[in-house]
Amino acid sequence: MATACAQTPAATSAAKPNVVIVATGGTIAGAGATSANSATYQAAKVPVDKLIAGIPELSNVANVRGEQAFQIASESFTNEKLLQLGKRVSALVKDPGVDGVVITHGTDTLEETSFFLNLVIRTEKPIVLVGSMRPGTAMSADGMLNLYNAVVLAGTPSARGKGVLVAMNDDILTGRDAAKRINIKTSAFASAWGPLGMVVENQAYWFRAPVKRHTTQSEFDIDTLQSLPEVHIVYGYGNMAPTLYDAAVKAGAKAVIHAGTGNGSVPDYAVETLRRVRSSGIHVIRASRIADGFVIRNSEQPDDKYDWVVAHDLNPQKAKILAALALGKTNSTAELQRIFWEY
Repeated sequence: MATACAQTPAATSAAKPNVVIVATGGTIAGAGATSANSATYQAAKVPVDKLIAGIPELSNVANVRGEQAFQIASESFTNEKLLQLGKRVSALVKDPGVDGVVITHGTDTLEETSFFLNLVIRTEKPIVLVGSMRPGTAMSADGMLNLYNAVVLAGTPSARGKGVLVAMNDDILTGRDAAKRINIKTSAFASAWGPLGMVVENQAYWFRAPVKRHTTQSEFDIDTLQSLPEVHIVYGYGNMAPTLYDAAVKAGAKAVIHAGTGNGSVPDYAVETLRRVRSSGIHVIRASRIADGFVIRNSEQPDDKYDWVVAHDLNPQKAKILAALALGKTNSTAELQRIFWEY
């Protein structure tokens, strides 16, 4: 694992790094009717060439070029788009003329895409996802600095080998842990375990490194993936309807993520439904709807007895991503649980 250190600013480097910005849309490419509109706007309006042209300072820190992969709001991302994006990024990082990749992305599903890429792209080169909480037309828009920091980070040698990263609000987050916590503030993204570091005035400062398997240590490979199995999430709440699990199975789910209360708790009136779901060959994975903490195996429910899996500290939407990849390799509950511990 790389030693924590401060990276010399890219601007002082004799040869500037080559960074490709792959644009997918989102708020960072959005526009509002007036500068007072920070929460009401149209996402995915500004093309990548205009995003780059709007930050002339980028040329001081990297040789930058852009590609427009999609122009969508991120809630419209599908498995097919994840695969398409992953394969393009994989091709880019194989190019010896590319030192790092930045992906502009809507914030609604940025945490899912970043975790997916963290699991399937086999490279040490920095891959950085970035978004914004305000459109570029708003007063105090955050996208300009976020994108600048992301390009700095993608061209920073000390970012190599740390997996897929997220650059938001000056923080450096691992794509595994990053999660959107609030939908209004520019400090929307955080991790239960804290940021890896910060980018301040062209310089990356590191305070910790990821320990879970990712990228070059991953057993998953985007270049061999053609599709992802269906995995659905059922949200836990008081007086919930157990028939929602049956609906997920009917919709073709190969696994159901139970986004339970507390420690992934399952209400007593839903246990038998979930046991029936598992006995039909569909995997049951207990996660928690709570932002922080993790689900403890065989606590609250006898997971060994019921042949269920726990998602550890992954939130339901990240558990869905990992489950879909894992089910492409195995149908063994023990193997699935091993994967959730390791990633």
